[in-house]
Amino acid sequence: MGHLPTLIQDLGLILMAAAVMTLLFKQFKQPIVLGYLIAGFLVGPHFQLLPIVQDQASIEIWSEIGVIFMLFGLGLEFSFKKLFNVGKTASITATFEICAMILVGFVVGRMFGWTTMSSLFLGAILSMSSTTIIVKAFDEQGLKGRSFAPIVFGVLIVEDLIAILLLVLLGSIAVTQQFSGGELLYSSLQLIFFLILWFVLGIYILPAFLRFCRKLLTNEILLIVSVALCLMMVIIAVRVGFSAALGAFVMGSLLAETSKGAKIEHLIVPVKDLFSAIFFVSVGMLIDPAVLREHFGIILFIVAVTIIGKFLGTAIGALISGCNIKNSMQAGMSMAQIGEFSFIIATLGKSLHVTDDFLYPIAVAVSAVTTFTTPYLIKSSDSLAGWLNAQIPERVHLSLLRYETAMTDSGREGVLSLLWKVHGVKIVLNSVIVIGIALAVRYAAVPFLGENFFKEQATLASLSACLVAVLLSTPFLWAVFRSRRPRPGDYETETVATLQKLQIGVSIIRLFIGCILVGIVIGNFTSIYALSGFVLIPVVALLVLLFSRHFEPLYHKIENRFIFHLTDKEQAEIQAKAKLSGLAPWNVSLTEFELSQQSPLVAKSLQKSRLKNRFGVTVAMIDRGGTRLIPPKGDDLLLPFDKIYLIGTDEQLTAAQKVIEAQTTVEPEFDEENFGLVSLVLSEVHPFAGKTIRDCGLREAVDGLIVGIERNETRYLNPEPDMMLLANDVLWLVGDKGRIKKLQRQNETENKEHPA
Repeated sequence: MGHLPTLIQDLGLILMAAAVMTLLFKQFKQPIVLGYLIAGFLVGPHFQLLPIVQDQASIEIWSEIGVIFMLFGLGLEFSFKKLFNVGKTASITATFEICAMILVGFVVGRMFGWTTMSSLFLGAILSMSSTTIIVKAFDEQGLKGRSFAPIVFGVLIVEDLIAILLLVLLGSIAVTQQFSGGELLYSSLQLIFFLILWFVLGIYILPAFLRFCRKLLTNEILLIVSVALCLMMVIIAVRVGFSAALGAFVMGSLLAETSKGAKIEHLIVPVKDLFSAIFFVSVGMLIDPAVLREHFGIILFIVAVTIIGKFLGTAIGALISGCNIKNSMQAGMSMAQIGEFSFIIATLGKSLHVTDDFLYPIAVAVSAVTTFTTPYLIKSSDSLAGWLNAQIPERVHLSLLRYETAMTDSGREGVLSLLWKVHGVKIVLNSVIVIGIALAVRYAAVPFLGENFFKEQATLASLSACLVAVLLSTPFLWAVFRSRRPRPGDYETETVATLQKLQIGVSIIRLFIGCILVGIVIGNFTSIYALSGFVLIPVVALLVLLFSRHFEPLYHKIENRFIFHLTDKEQAEIQAKAKLSGLAPWNVSLTEFELSQQSPLVAKSLQKSRLKNRFGVTVAMIDRGGTRLIPPKGDDLLLPFDKIYLIGTDEQLTAAQKVIEAQTTVEPEFDEENFGLVSLVLSEVHPFAGKTIRDCGLREAVDGLIVGIERNETRYLNPEPDMMLLANDVLWLVGDKGRIKKLQRQNETENKEHPA
């Protein structure tokens, strides 16, 4: 018999344990992540009753792949445009909460006598909430439509981005072993620079590449291409000096902006789920009961700190951003846990050998406990927020209301905000491109020219490369030096007048920044100190005066192409709707609806939904995560978040929309006039007499229920459905008063017609 490699045996053992535990946890409606952690413990080295994983080094490699695909999937859900849309509320809340928890975690670590690095990593671990757990809890409890849900989801988006920054900064601190302000600033600027550069290049290249290959992109090929792009970005990020997780996250975010983003996200789910399971199981393998017993008190203390700290940090941050008290408290209760990013941060500290050995299992234990408590905290957030809200004095309420009004009232746009929108974004993007070109030419062209054309003439090779860099950078330098003057067609008349008044100051700033950029380009290839006085200013003057006429059209062409690619996803949706609009004849229209989770059509086949029979509409297409069913078949199931394209008249579409997009609504106020408690005495000849409550049809007759029965001075509260109704019973009914009174009149009529 052939020898089975240890890696395959270990992988089989891991997946079997994961399968069993997840089935159990799903059956008992507990978080699946906890099942993975326990499965890892059962096959890990600290549990000897079952076969254990032999080659743990290989499993760690698999878990690293899991981190990559987790971050890639997170990036596909992230989208840079989402970050711009979450607004100041999420940004302020997330920033305050993360800073507060890092500080609290660091203080707690030092209080226990831990090392500085372990305390710092503890703070970072406690600052990250679990997107997976929160989204799952909101889905199960149907809270996505609540007013505080957008705050929570916005904070999670900002947290994801800050987590990437934390990974980079913590890695830098771990290597240097010092808290250098200059080093941290340099690392932050370096990260921002590469993020912008990758964003610009990705948006410019990826949509065009996918559009060029669109006829070849079957599901299989698109999956392979997506994974290849992800791993390519991972390699680039590591070569530049960042983490593999950052590269995967960035590529996912870039692909999310393309027309294929939704389809890629749908295709990558099974791959992400598989490797994520391996990652979480590998985390569980590190749970050491001896360490947990030794630090049991510390774990409980950190759990309490996590729940209370994240509740207060998020709630206070939301209040500062201008949210009301109730929404702030509910958001705080929802964020009180740590999850997948915390594991990744703990893994970073462990792999760099800068944290104590006990920190990782403590982080896992805290995550497990807070994962278990999260659904219950979210469920109780309504009542707790209401109770806390009632305890706050009225004068504090008034002060907070005034503050909330001031924060939410945007008013007129400030001068700095206007300048940033009109000039700042363009200057920053073009400056990054110029520096990127200089670095690319320096590290690619100089060695090539030196080896092939200017052997043993390094200075000449550098000057030639410098000329190439300047020529390639000139269109973007022009965009920094000069720009089209604002015109009334672009902005409101008052805005144009303000911008024209500020033009001279803007021109001076542009000239200053442009000179610095030219100095950076030249300084990459020769001594800037030697050339600054004699070359820098003449080069700037020549570029602006002589070449602007030639490079302005080229730049505008590049800029227009970038904007075109930036809206690739939106254009694809418009084109799809335009193609489908040709399916609607005469005066009818084709409209898109999204199937809500509360809709009665969920999990029904198209045939059983009877949309055509009930409303007269035709289902032209179903779009499910980028996969389109054209035309859909009768046995195709309707699932939550399906985009359903219907053909019909405005009246037909409006009627169908109420069912398709049905939402859980707030309960109406109690109507005492039409709904209430009424008594009814059954006569001997009443049709209800001699029947059980279940069979008599009383519920349907009065649109209500029987809450009590009086029989021979005996009272039955909330009687069972199989209880028999007898003559002379006094029924206490809660329901439509009009129907109950009508029933009373029928009862009296029957008594008169058939006297005892």
